[in-house]
Amino acid sequence: MASRIYEMTELTKLFYRLAAGAIVLGCFLVCAPVADAQKNEHYNSPLYSPRKYDPTVTTASGLPEPLKKVGIEQRLGEQVPLDAVFRAEDGRDIPLRDLFGNGRPVILALVYYECPMLCNQVLNGLTGSLKGINLDIGKDFDVLAVSFDASENEKPGLAANKKAGYLERYGRPGAESGWHFLTGDQNSIDRLTESVGFSYEWDDKSDQFAHASGIIILTPEGKVSRYFYGIDYAPRDVRLGLVDSAESRVGSVTDQLLLYCFHYDPSTGKYGFAVLSALRIAAVVTLIGMGAMGFIFWRRGRIRK
Repeated sequence: MASRIYEMTELTKLFYRLAAGAIVLGCFLVCAPVADAQKNEHYNSPLYSPRKYDPTVTTASGLPEPLKKVGIEQRLGEQVPLDAVFRAEDGRDIPLRDLFGNGRPVILALVYYECPMLCNQVLNGLTGSLKGINLDIGKDFDVLAVSFDASENEKPGLAANKKAGYLERYGRPGAESGWHFLTGDQNSIDRLTESVGFSYEWDDKSDQFAHASGIIILTPEGKVSRYFYGIDYAPRDVRLGLVDSAESRVGSVTDQLLLYCFHYDPSTGKYGFAVLSALRIAAVVTLIGMGAMGFIFWRRGRIRK
């Protein structure tokens, strides 16, 4: 009898430990998004802002006039012009349509190749992020670096040099078939930048373009799916964005579970912890555990009888 009482006491302790663990997990899930939001604070700057900078705001900010007109205005679900024609690195004219339709999502980086600073940082940040994920360019997704400078300065030869440099930095075989560096005329550039909400201005004083920085993920059909801002892109966010945009055509089962627990927030351009989804999972796990404990109590009681 004493042995049975001791055994029941130990099972009761285990039951309460399981319940306490569920409570602690719930508290963690509630608090985690707050910490994550603080860690991933979004820059409030015309170079990083997810919304188009308001040109009616005047001298209070002290910004140069061109910076008041640039930004990235989200146009989720918008179709990019697949009939727009650009020039490939080898000088061939190629419509965007030829770079889609293979079932792979596409990362779009709008830059210009003679940019003295920011565009290089965008491409550097993108390359570093892509090296941190186990999806491969040319196999799981493609990348389009498109120059928005229609001048004669941006020639296919310059694009080819840029491609060679970043392919070497990326360092994975097969990427050359999926990473394209394009140039184009003003009409094609305007159609593409307008479709994704990317605005830029030439600044005579600095003799360069003023523009925002970020990358855009497109679906395999060429529709705008995700925006990531700045020059540093978390590999986890980029991977989830690719898996999300590909509609389960790339990625693993683990990625699908992560997408259930992490949701894309258009206001920040990041994937944040989905508290309700995680709590649902925790609740199911807790109920299963409690059911298992109840079954054990019941079985032990029948055996003792």
